[in-house]
Amino acid sequence: MHRFLMAVAMAAICGGAWAQQSGWPVGPGHTVLTLWPNGAPGPKTATGPEEDTSGPTGKQVAGRPVVRLGDVSVPTLTLFSPKGKNTGAAVVVFPGGSYKILAIDLEGTEVCDWLISRGVTCALVKYRVPDTGPYPKSSEALQDAQRALGMVREHAAEWGVDPKRIGVLGFSAGANLAVAVSTHYGQRLYPAMDAADQLSCRPDFAVVVYPAYLALPEKGFAFTPDMPVTKDTPQTFLVQAEDDWAHVEDAVQYFMALKNADVPTEMHIYAEGGHGYGLRRTDLPVTRWPDLVDIWLKTIGMVQ
Repeated sequence: MHRFLMAVAMAAICGGAWAQQSGWPVGPGHTVLTLWPNGAPGPKTATGPEEDTSGPTGKQVAGRPVVRLGDVSVPTLTLFSPKGKNTGAAVVVFPGGSYKILAIDLEGTEVCDWLISRGVTCALVKYRVPDTGPYPKSSEALQDAQRALGMVREHAAEWGVDPKRIGVLGFSAGANLAVAVSTHYGQRLYPAMDAADQLSCRPDFAVVVYPAYLALPEKGFAFTPDMPVTKDTPQTFLVQAEDDWAHVEDAVQYFMALKNADVPTEMHIYAEGGHGYGLRRTDLPVTRWPDLVDIWLKTIGMVQ
């Protein structure tokens, strides 16, 4: 029993230290807003308390662990503000995780740290999981995304953000969510609550990184009809690896849909890279994609 208690204590100490190093939960100095003060609409899919489902011995990316946050029933928006130059641009970030969990550091806090280093305000969305997407299979995650865009615009003046330069960036399922809010912004999927829901939830640009659920394998990888692309769909940056298990056709088919609608789009396809690398650099060229986003944001006039 004594050895068991010591083992539990050591695990708690190590797990706590590892969580602190991961950047999640975020430290003081960040504004955290609850998306739904009176409770989120729709059914609750979480079956237990919100927690990291991986632990310090979980799968690593680029030699470092990943926080895989599960059972999220209270979605939030966490603000990361530039500490120096502020370009006035903002990005709403959606981590991936197959709509089962959220890779909240790899595809969340680390992304926001990169963005604020470029003078871009970051709003990290901890959206509901599990089984909250893709739309229209479930609408809960898209409700969270629409609500988050409206809230960022509501607070734009307070946060030093230009309401006409607010984009989205997502990975995997989060990339699917970025596409969903880029194509479903005309009508909210929930009853309006306050002033934030009277503002547009259309992103001004989108960065879509190794997206999922866009091409239909059972239909020859045709583009999904559930994402109606029009000439008003936001200008988009796409990146994916050809050997991605989520299928490179997800990016390719979305690119073609955007191209056919005359939406300005930039796409980068790499031979190797797989899936789920976030911003963590390896020897593979695909992990240099953030440098290309830096250039693209300047090219489209979102940052100077």
